[in-house]
Amino acid sequence: MFTLYGISNCDTVRKARKWLDSQAVDYRFHDFRKDGLSAQDIERWLQQIGPDTLINKRGTTWRQLSDADRQRAETEITALLVDYPALIKRPLLENQAICTVGFNETLYRDLINGVPHE
Repeated sequence: MFTLYGISNCDTVRKARKWLDSQAVDYRFHDFRKDGLSAQDIERWLQQIGPDTLINKRGTTWRQLSDADRQRAETEITALLVDYPALIKRPLLENQAICTVGFNETLYRDLINGVPHE
């Protein structure tokens, strides 16, 4: 089973949810803001996809961070992402085998059908 992580009012998350629903994919939606995040989740994602892929440095949340918080991205990345989950690129789709960020219909179709990607 897949878990789709994101924020319910994000347009890209809505597109991903709509597509997963249209394909009758069994998934659970986890809202970063409402449901929170654990340090273990973040550590797992950092190991699988790395900080450059996981952190959204183009978004409003990053731009509004203090210089001190931006420095935390270098030394305390897990704690920073727990404090500011909107910094995580979304949607994040995960199951036991994969973890990917963003929505791409072709990629999602391949992942749902078990086609490996790098």
